[in-house]
Amino acid sequence: MNSKRKSELTERQARLAEIKATQKRAERRRTTLIATIIGVIVLALVGTTTTVLVRQARHQASVQAAAKAPISGVQTFTNLSRNHVTGTVAYAQNPPVGGDHSEIDQNCGYYSAPVADENAVHSMEHGAVWITHQADLPTAQLATLRGFAGKSAYVLVTPRTGLPAPVVASAWGVQLQLASADDPRLAAFVTKYANGAQTPEPGASCSGGTGTPEAQ
Repeated sequence: MNSKRKSELTERQARLAEIKATQKRAERRRTTLIATIIGVIVLALVGTTTTVLVRQARHQASVQAAAKAPISGVQTFTNLSRNHVTGTVAYAQNPPVGGDHSEIDQNCGYYSAPVADENAVHSMEHGAVWITHQADLPTAQLATLRGFAGKSAYVLVTPRTGLPAPVVASAWGVQLQLASADDPRLAAFVTKYANGAQTPEPGASCSGGTGTPEAQ
């Protein structure tokens, strides 16, 4: 092999080596870029998740604190009878907060149609919070009420005609009238009274009775 061919071979080898080196550098840059992007995405997700969890924890702590204190606007009723009866009952409150009732309780959950007072009162005897609302309540507020029913086994949500307020939360012997489902007192009321200390039969189930609540 003459010197010219050797020189050409050497040049080709040098060019190939340079091309390979360039390719490796480009590959390293791509790998670094991908790793950087993934890292940024992971950090963003972690940060967002952490922020959400912190907000949820703070909100829950705020609700718990509000539930431990007296809740503004709550009315209290005493000397409520607890007999099992047949037929309808003329209750003194609207909606009722206790009294004689059906021997069958209303299964807790969310309903888009009214339920019988007598069954709902039995549910409150078992510890249910009965949230009634006007039929024309805005969709967003209905979703809020549905959320309460989905988070607790002791929440009954139903529409009701003739209410004294857009939303009324009732438990055995207590009641709170609200202008909106977004009122923070509603969450405090549910936390305090769902299977709370006022319950005549604490620990009794709010299922196995009548009615099929809508799926959450």
